[in-house]
Amino acid sequence: MNRNILTLLGAIVVLFSCSSDKNEAETQEEISLNAIVGTWDATELKIDNATATDNAKLAKGILDLLTDKDCYVVTLEFKEDLTAKAKNSASYVEFDLTGSSFEVPCPTQSDVQTSTYEFDGKVVTTIDADGNTLMIDVSIEGDVMTVDATDLEIPDFTDSGELIFVKR
Repeated sequence: MNRNILTLLGAIVVLFSCSSDKNEAETQEEISLNAIVGTWDATELKIDNATATDNAKLAKGILDLLTDKDCYVVTLEFKEDLTAKAKNSASYVEFDLTGSSFEVPCPTQSDVQTSTYEFDGKVVTTIDADGNTLMIDVSIEGDVMTVDATDLEIPDFTDSGELIFVKR
């Protein structure tokens, strides 16, 4: 009888320990997902001025000017239902060279792409409507997400450096 009780107790301990591991894995997945859910605005392009191309330097300067005006050229939105939207105005940036002033007005147009995504805490994998897959290495610390710019496939931001996004 004591042997049966010990066997039963052993089985219960094993079941609860397995259940706890599963819950811990699910909790870690939820934490990872919650870290990325939200709307992220590109606010900075970090480049090495010594090795960066002229296009990367120009892109950084334009991004800095527009960010100072609370104008965000690239915005990423990740939803809890694992859908994502990327809004990109980089192709619509114009220069206003009237008289002796130089202005970069906030673009009023943008390209919008929707996709589904997965996030494992380090890599965002998106799949667009055409079935194209894009894997992006990310690092999230609080409300700041750092992305290797070469992973993004955004014109003028893919040469080098890291694109910094801030969560709204």
